[in-house]
Amino acid sequence: MVAPGSVTSRLGSVFPFLLVLVDLQYEGAECGVNADVEKHLELGKKLLAAGQLADALSQFHAAVDGDPENYIAYYRRATVFLAMGKSKAALPDLTKVIELKMDFTAARLQRGHLLLKQGKLDEAEDDFKKVLKSSPSESEEKEAQLQLGKSDEMQRLRSQALDAFESADYGAAITFLDKILEVCVWDAELRELRAECFIKEGEPRKAISDLKAASKLKNDNTEAFYKISTLYYQLGDHELSLSEVRECLKLDQDHKRCFAHYKQVKKLNKLIESAEELIRDGRYMDATSKYESVMKTEPSVSEYTIRSKERICHCFSKDEKPVEAIRVCSEVLQVEPDNVNALKDRAEAYLIEEMYDEAIQDYETAQEHNENDQQIREGLEKAQRLLKQSQKRDYYKILGVKRNAKKQEIIKAYRKLALQWHPDNFQNEEEKKKAEKKFIDIAAAKEVLSDPEMRKKFDDGEDPLDAESQQGGGGNPFHRSWNSWQGFNPFSSGGPFRFKFHFN
Repeated sequence: MVAPGSVTSRLGSVFPFLLVLVDLQYEGAECGVNADVEKHLELGKKLLAAGQLADALSQFHAAVDGDPENYIAYYRRATVFLAMGKSKAALPDLTKVIELKMDFTAARLQRGHLLLKQGKLDEAEDDFKKVLKSSPSESEEKEAQLQLGKSDEMQRLRSQALDAFESADYGAAITFLDKILEVCVWDAELRELRAECFIKEGEPRKAISDLKAASKLKNDNTEAFYKISTLYYQLGDHELSLSEVRECLKLDQDHKRCFAHYKQVKKLNKLIESAEELIRDGRYMDATSKYESVMKTEPSVSEYTIRSKERICHCFSKDEKPVEAIRVCSEVLQVEPDNVNALKDRAEAYLIEEMYDEAIQDYETAQEHNENDQQIREGLEKAQRLLKQSQKRDYYKILGVKRNAKKQEIIKAYRKLALQWHPDNFQNEEEKKKAEKKFIDIAAAKEVLSDPEMRKKFDDGEDPLDAESQQGGGGNPFHRSWNSWQGFNPFSSGGPFRFKFHFN
């Protein structure tokens, strides 16, 4: 008896006729087996029952080597191969069993099962029919009839699938092939045919799945590796494309199409890796140049053009070139309106250009597609603060400089405006008062924007000179009076101011 839950019990639930293995008694006289072979067979059977497949296989190897005419040794070894998922290795052993013992219906029935899974329908049918003619047991007869009916159905479906494919009705062909491959799971040709249908139907990733299976089911399948590589390439996945075309060249280093494709993918891959390294180093303009080369290297695959523009958009944004960033990011978003990376980079560029409403809109759109992105959340909050701040006092506008202006530009603008709006330049009382207010703003702007810490606060949406901003309310935001700014040198780059500048 077979113990419940043992390896042979589990095998029997999948391949019912493998239980013959355990019940096969040693027939020394018939098989001409010597004592050593008998020992290997018995020990192998015990190891198999205990689930020690590798050790059992070693024993059955020894039994076959000891007596190459022993059908029991071949059958038991085939059983171990099947238990290990090595159906290709099991099939020759089952064939040898049938050659040595033509009336061994369990082996023939099992071979029919394997042939059916491989899609070799004619050969499978031949085995099932011979089982029915060989005085099988009741259970064997029932199983053979069931499998023969299944094989007939597969023949019909295959014919319909091929007709649909020839008629360019690829959707119908896929439906038929789906049903066949539920039974003929190891049929490499049918998987390749369904892959072609998926390609025609615009579903390349499903095609890749079938081709990967076919590359394992058929030895030296260079064509499958080539097709997988080209599909990945068309999808813009240059790294996987390179990996798959290398597999093709491992099988045949002189494969012309694989070698030509390999050179193209390798060149493109090198450009992209170089561009990404430049981005990591903060060399954004050099990276932009590399991505422009990517587009020139592969102009026919739109995926590389759009991905290159996405990265160029990022480079312009990080390099604080807002006009260029907005232009390129917008080109990406025309094709991919939900591209989160392009939305974030364009939003940052909008902030530099003080286009706060547009920045908020981009951040909100990006957040709809990736609500857990902290960078989006922080960017949106910053844009909202800057919008609120812009409705009050904007130090950049006061000095007439961009938000990304260098300190030298800020000092230069300050000196020019301080000279222009110094109250001593005005004799009319009303004009003097207006100049004093203007001058206070200019001086405040210079104080904030020339100090890195204060400028960062302001850039984050907080006015460091605004009592309300600093304390949450109260106070006069223009809390510094004209007297606070008297006795200064508008041509000094820092404070405190040392003398009063008089104009006649």
